[in-house]
Amino acid sequence: MPVTYTENPTDPKVTAKFNNKASSQYFDPCQEAANRSLKCLHRNPGDKDMCTDYFQAYRDCKKKWIEERKEEKRRQTKMSLW
Repeated sequence: MPVTYTENPTDPKVTAKFNNKASSQYFDPCQEAANRSLKCLHRNPGDKDMCTDYFQAYRDCKKKWIEERKEEKRRQTKMSLW
């Protein structure tokens, strides 16, 4: 059964939190999915095959987040050219 992540990395609240953090502060909007992946590894003594759905949910979340950040940078670049 595929695992889905519950956090939405493109949610306006998450984006605002990211934009308002200090530049030296780390922020991962997909931390919940990462934590679930690690918990799975601990439950299944390092057996990565048992946790592939969790890993995929994390990758999907990160991909969505990175794509959104790239698009936001493109929009900002376009706006600064005008």
